[in-house]
Amino acid sequence: MARLDAQVVRCRRCPRLVAWREEVARTKRAAYADEEYWGRPVPGFGPADARIALIGLAPAAHGANRTGRMFTGDRSGDWLFAALHRVGLASQATSAAPDDGLRLYDVRVTAAVRCAPPANRPTPQERDTCAPWLDRELAVLAPRLRVVVALGAIGWGAALTALGRGGWPVPRPRPRFAHGAEVLLPAPAERSAGPSRAPAGGVVLLGCYHPSQQNTFTGRLTEPMTDAVLRRAREVADDVR
Repeated sequence: MARLDAQVVRCRRCPRLVAWREEVARTKRAAYADEEYWGRPVPGFGPADARIALIGLAPAAHGANRTGRMFTGDRSGDWLFAALHRVGLASQATSAAPDDGLRLYDVRVTAAVRCAPPANRPTPQERDTCAPWLDRELAVLAPRLRVVVALGAIGWGAALTALGRGGWPVPRPRPRFAHGAEVLLPAPAERSAGPSRAPAGGVVLLGCYHPSQQNTFTGRLTEPMTDAVLRRAREVADDVR
């Protein structure tokens, strides 16, 4: 996983995203004028043997693109890590910087796209170009992976596509995203034997509204709703330990 993360950080495959992330890092937001921005692709965060993977959309321009850690330094991250802490998956409720002491327990936080996109909207081509990073990350997690939590419809689609490419059978028709949706993907047949096989029960995909300010400020996503999905993720992971 460490080698993969190092390769992610060096990626320059999408010219529009490279130009945008670096421009944001140069111009900065006034509140962070004295800080040195990360301004590069952001790798996943969390243990390489996690049983739960949490997939978001992309780094925020003045959040992870500033701090260099997924969901760190913005209000979406504040919401997410507070919830992870409440359900026992994070050591603390806040995530401000890579050196703040935060530890994740049995969960790895990542995203469909690794560079901050203009207006938080990567193009379909950019999503496709970035997809192999998620494929490889899930491949590293595969021996112990039990649950994937998708934040929003884009995270849901990216998760289904990556899991399908990884060999997990995806139902047809493809399941649609909804908050609280739950789909079981059976274990890949080619991993049914050997000490590093995927779990016999496969992987459970859970849907959760993205903790964007649009969702949290309007009440579309509440703390109890977020906690319920994350508790379910932990329950599923514990059931097949």
